[in-house]
Amino acid sequence: MQYNFPKGLYVDVRIEHLFSTRIRYTLKTLDECKERQYSAAFIRAYDGIRWYYASTSDLTSVQAEIDGLAKLAANNVGLEDMPVFKNFSDKKDKKLVFTGHEVSNVPLQEKVSLLESLMPLVEKNAYIKIWMLNYLDEYKVKEFYNSKGAELTWDFQRAGLSTGFQMAEGERQMRESYQIGKTRFNELKDFEEGITKLIKECEEFLLESEAVEPGIYPVLMSHVPTGVFVHECFGHKSESDFMIGDEATRKEWALGKKVGPEDLTIVESGLVEGNGYVIYDDEGNAATTTYLIKNGILTGRLHSAASAADLGEDVTGNARAMDFEHEPLVRMTTTYIENGAKTLDQLISETENGIYVKGVIHGSGMSTFTLAPSLAYYIKDGKIGKPVRISVISGNVFEALENIDGIANDLTMGSFVTGGCGKMAQFPLSVGFGGPHIRVKNMQVQ
Repeated sequence: MQYNFPKGLYVDVRIEHLFSTRIRYTLKTLDECKERQYSAAFIRAYDGIRWYYASTSDLTSVQAEIDGLAKLAANNVGLEDMPVFKNFSDKKDKKLVFTGHEVSNVPLQEKVSLLESLMPLVEKNAYIKIWMLNYLDEYKVKEFYNSKGAELTWDFQRAGLSTGFQMAEGERQMRESYQIGKTRFNELKDFEEGITKLIKECEEFLLESEAVEPGIYPVLMSHVPTGVFVHECFGHKSESDFMIGDEATRKEWALGKKVGPEDLTIVESGLVEGNGYVIYDDEGNAATTTYLIKNGILTGRLHSAASAADLGEDVTGNARAMDFEHEPLVRMTTTYIENGAKTLDQLISETENGIYVKGVIHGSGMSTFTLAPSLAYYIKDGKIGKPVRISVISGNVFEALENIDGIANDLTMGSFVTGGCGKMAQFPLSVGFGGPHIRVKNMQVQ
């Protein structure tokens, strides 16, 4: 694609060709079953002072949008000497890794049948009063062009299904979900046993759980809570756009600072295949692997072209937008804690009086964080004990990182198929997360 870019400005064009499917049942009622396709573009212009944006679903109007933004901006003959300009991509590349596996080629009825195969697993349980089934997929091809000569084409794909349900017995209630997310439709299989085990565990939890005695506990987290913890507790603090112009925060999060135990390493990578696999970010910079914490030391953070220029660091390929209607922000891709040396049995046996969080409903955080558990259990005298109902677990980011005192060797990656990350109203952005079992001492449990 050839565009006439005005001189004295930086301009880029991000074109998205999207195919997506959404299927949703509530009980046996089909609420939604649709396929969607569009091609659209997001256009940016930068004059060294401010950004100008436009978006359109008419690809024939892209040049007119460029010309319109150029009239609003000021010509800047010194723009090419600015550090941020040097961070903008000039790459030429084409990577279509999902060719031959596009979800757009899978018949809609095959997707409906896959989702309907879950129905017997949830409807036969007497305690499940409401259940929902969701299937979604997305295949997106992106094109990127800018005034530095960049010409890129790459693709992104995900497919997944989930079941969410609410159980009740008298005044007792609980809700939980099972989700499986992959990058190819034919990988969505072998989930029946996992769903069946989860429903059985939830039934026992519903009937036997007791309210937690509020207090400070060591908390052992399984893979998904660990992933949500590292995303919410630390990942957002690594998104460096919030540091621009904030000297106090830069000092607080200075690279080289010890922030955790020596066996703690947190990685952020767009190269892990899954919901956070991006190839290139939405500024045309290649995805990278960044060690945010290595051996307990703060060693890196996530950048766009602008934040990297402001902090004098390298771009990391983390400028991401939810879709063509949004500008790129510094966002995570796949964030996870690396394996430690202990086993899960060791972590449990070392804990005299603690909490084991096996599932989580949601989390949020920046300087402080909260996790809302679903399935949780007491740990008594080094053994998993009674199921326990917890409203929220909360803490301070730095204190929580420093209080990690056990990391297992059973790293597992995960994703939320029906959700994602929300930042500045760009929700849901697809991300990946994961980790081994970890134990954090002295967490507030309510």
